[in-house]
Amino acid sequence: MTTPVQTDQERQSFAEAALRLGGKSEEEARRLGAVDKADEQVEALFAPQYQTVNSPVHRVVWDDKCPVDLFRPPPLPDTAPCDAAMKASLDIVKRRLAEKTLYDENGKVSADTLAELGRAGYWGLLIDPKYGGQGAPFARFADFLTRMAVWEPMVAGLASVHGCIGAVDPVRTFGSPEQKQRFLPRLASGEALSGFALTEPNAGSDLTALRTTAVRVGDHFEVTGEKLFITNVIPGRTIGLVVMLEGKPAVLIVDLPKEENESFQIVRYGLHALRHAHNNGLRFHRLRVPVENLLHPKIGDGLTIAYHGLNLGRVSLCATAAGNLRVMLANVLPWAAFRKTYGQPINTRELVKRRIARLAALIVGCDALVAWTSWLIDQGYRGEMECIVAKIFGSESLKEAAIELFMKTHGGRSFLKGHIFGDNVHDFLAPCIYEGEGEMLGLAFFKSLVKEHGKAFFEPIGRALQQHGLKSFNPLNPSHAYALRKELAAYSRWWLAQTFRTVTVPMIPGMDSRLAEHFGFAWAGLQTAPSEISAVMRKHQLKLADRQCRMAELSARTQSLIIMLVTSLWAHRQKDSVSTQAADILCQDLRRGLTGERPSDRYFRAASELADAIIHGGFQAIAGAPQAEILMSYDNR
Repeated sequence: MTTPVQTDQERQSFAEAALRLGGKSEEEARRLGAVDKADEQVEALFAPQYQTVNSPVHRVVWDDKCPVDLFRPPPLPDTAPCDAAMKASLDIVKRRLAEKTLYDENGKVSADTLAELGRAGYWGLLIDPKYGGQGAPFARFADFLTRMAVWEPMVAGLASVHGCIGAVDPVRTFGSPEQKQRFLPRLASGEALSGFALTEPNAGSDLTALRTTAVRVGDHFEVTGEKLFITNVIPGRTIGLVVMLEGKPAVLIVDLPKEENESFQIVRYGLHALRHAHNNGLRFHRLRVPVENLLHPKIGDGLTIAYHGLNLGRVSLCATAAGNLRVMLANVLPWAAFRKTYGQPINTRELVKRRIARLAALIVGCDALVAWTSWLIDQGYRGEMECIVAKIFGSESLKEAAIELFMKTHGGRSFLKGHIFGDNVHDFLAPCIYEGEGEMLGLAFFKSLVKEHGKAFFEPIGRALQQHGLKSFNPLNPSHAYALRKELAAYSRWWLAQTFRTVTVPMIPGMDSRLAEHFGFAWAGLQTAPSEISAVMRKHQLKLADRQCRMAELSARTQSLIIMLVTSLWAHRQKDSVSTQAADILCQDLRRGLTGERPSDRYFRAASELADAIIHGGFQAIAGAPQAEILMSYDNR
């Protein structure tokens, strides 16, 4: 079916009209329309073959034939030029931890540490060598973040803040040649450490509520407004600053003054999370910023720039979570061997073994998603839906592991100062909010998944409803059916084709039977999902935007199938029995969540067998991870 070509303005006008028909106020429809427009502008930055409609998730759901290779990234090369900087950076962190010089007197990563990491090349990992960087492929960068997070999650997190969502990505992606030459060498060396200032007291997930403004005065802008929850900012740092300029969002690269003054103040507050990093608010009153610091995207505006780096940050979050999970498992094992109940160590107890197995399963899932999504980024994909899956799974895994597995196994000692859990619980929970709150991202995932289907079939029906003055379609009303006969005929052809669609599960030679079963279940589930998804769209029509719980539930189920698919293929490539066992446990857990089945005795035996293999040193993923004292001393801080 072909549809008439529409301008962006026509499409946005229709979208806003549809939202109003769906019960939205004019103001809400306008704001949501602006977000949709920004999303389409980000999409246009990517070559057609790498846009969302051609992404792996979209294709496996909506296309009859989707290549399996889209879900199995190749292994990383054995070596790369950036490896020397990565090794040097990791050695610096290990040494400073041993010397107790990593943090300053306030418990923040010290300025000396940050400078030494800069000399090692840490801050330029994602920057092109011609600007003094290391030029690391994103897949290698993400893999390295997991290794760094095993030793110091905050140092890993700062690399993501600086390189993915700070000033680095906006400048290298949207900067002019002059801006790149001016900013990137300083960002690569660490002379200019950076963050990204988007969130405001009244603008969190609603990015259309921005109030910080920039007004041009001669050869500079005057910025007035307030930002909140900005990581890695203190006087003298560099930020990507989102402002409203002439009524539209824009991004300025701002070198913050080295000292507070009447036009620039730091807003300090207590924050439980990110205790080893600076996280502050920023207040501006006519702060002068040179006009030449304004970024000029070829497509879109400041929201386009803000949205672009988020996917990199989401993958990095999952990679860092994988490092944290390794530390938890590495520290559960000695405690479970030491702690005894009724004369037996608790690592002989089935419940504790189940926790050990589940921790390993979560690690394997995170590793699989990081390897897949970072490879897609390097291939040129936008990766919107794929990176959302990684972010949600990584953050929810970290939350579950911290509370349900790590804390409960360690018992009351978890709450002592100096204990890994007690000291870091807020950092374990914070990723559920950072880079987008999980359920809100789940709605964004669903929206991206159904957008093309809606444009092809439901938008024409919506326009016909508008033309005939109808608020909704009643299939039992003959006049409705006649008025929409052309549009309904096109949809009916799709529906019939989907109803009689034959699902063929690709064969993966040499795949373990357990993994093959999970892969087949996930593939078949994704290929048959369109019928249910379209039925929900059909039922709720223009009211679907308000059916958030239904969308979130469908989104979560689709994400579970994607995780099963990616994890089973990743574990197959590892050719490692413990990784296979861990992937099997994860996929069984996900499958039960989809089917409502109860765990079988076979499942419990499999979990215990996996735990025994890990207890006896069979899980190489945690080899070398640091372990705290089993009975650490009391800390009276």
